[in-house]
Amino acid sequence: MNAQVLQEILIATGVIGAFLLLGAFLRAKVPLFRRWLLPASVIGGVIGLLLGPGIWGDRAPLAFSADWISFWEALPVILIVPVFSAAPLGTGMDPGVKKRRVRDMAPAVLLMTGIFALGGSIQYILGYGTNLVITAIRPETGLYRTFGYELPQGFAGGHGTATAVASIFQDFGLPWWQTAQGVALTMATIGLIGGMLLGIFFINRAVAKGQTQLLGKSGSIDRETLQGYTRDIDKQKSLGRETVVSSSIETITVHLTILLIASGLAYILSARMRVWFPQIYLPVWFYALLLMYAINFIMLKLKLQWLIDRKVKARITGTLSDFAIAAAIMTLPVKAVSAYIVPIVIMSVVGFVGTYFVTFPLFRRTFKGDFAFERAIMSWGVNTGVMITGMTLLKITDPEYESPVLSDFSMGFALISLISLVISPIDYNFLAQGSTMANFLWNLGVGTFYAAVAFIGYRMSRRPKAEVK
Repeated sequence: MNAQVLQEILIATGVIGAFLLLGAFLRAKVPLFRRWLLPASVIGGVIGLLLGPGIWGDRAPLAFSADWISFWEALPVILIVPVFSAAPLGTGMDPGVKKRRVRDMAPAVLLMTGIFALGGSIQYILGYGTNLVITAIRPETGLYRTFGYELPQGFAGGHGTATAVASIFQDFGLPWWQTAQGVALTMATIGLIGGMLLGIFFINRAVAKGQTQLLGKSGSIDRETLQGYTRDIDKQKSLGRETVVSSSIETITVHLTILLIASGLAYILSARMRVWFPQIYLPVWFYALLLMYAINFIMLKLKLQWLIDRKVKARITGTLSDFAIAAAIMTLPVKAVSAYIVPIVIMSVVGFVGTYFVTFPLFRRTFKGDFAFERAIMSWGVNTGVMITGMTLLKITDPEYESPVLSDFSMGFALISLISLVISPIDYNFLAQGSTMANFLWNLGVGTFYAAVAFIGYRMSRRPKAEVK
């Protein structure tokens, strides 16, 4: 890498920043964008897509260079690592906040884990089910036997996981790996935009019904939240505490460095794990999450709580999220939709519907008065887009991350990842050799397992009330 490459990266990042500022301006000025609470990253990303070569090709109004586009395509995959690794940092460090014991958290974590994982499992079931139904009705469609796998890879996995489809299928010797890659990226695109837009619709509806606990109980959203800024200096909030003296090192530098160290170590560990245990595939950010739990534990033991401010951390991850979302939308693989447009549309619709009915009704009935909607919207966002989508939607309903949702979710996701150490090798064996029906039945069994996990968590959460009576 030379100075010229770094210069192009800097310019490409600046272009994304320009679209982010344009998105923020339009959010403040366009009533429709305000009413839907569209983030600047979504607005700016869509504008970049509409004006770029992804739709127009060589006749695009804005001729982005191929190097820029390649950088933007890789950006969300990379930035999700420090964003997700940040979740454990600062846990147990808030001054004056009582620590939550593991046994107290277990019922909520198990219940949230079970419902969230069931939302992902239903996508496997519906994806392969769509394949079975279409093949039975219209066999001339010629769907390959693993068609349907792309629904959860795109929706629940996001662009990062969807990108891995090609390498996985190629390793298995499946000749349709390039087609599957295109379909997976398309599903990730549909999930990202659809999940965000539908999520914002659900938030507006919940606010009107008074179902949110932190966004406002009056059924209305304040003007500052709608327009995305406030000119009143007295109402402008602080970015957080300065935990160190800037003459030595900046507070943001300290927080960002910890995130980057965990992310860098995660890539190293992931590479080694693929050598030591090649049959196990886990995303890099899972390793980053585990490493950050370890770093957070060490910092607590060394009594370094004073060094971390969760508001500062949230500002950093929010910035990374803005750039990642805009870049992901600007590089949507529009041309990949053409070959499988009808099956993709059908699979997308049943995917959204199935995920909704597994998510919102279950959270509403099991987490009464315990941030039920906030938990549901986080789960919805992650299961239809990426972790950033879920965090973005949660941030709208929980601007300061006051609820335990993010903490419970991060622990639950770690639990899912550990369970996947057993499930994934079996899953890949079915994927490599099994029929569409075999894959469907296997994932039906996995969904049943996660439903049982949710039931156990629900029973545990009900037990204290029974004892009081």
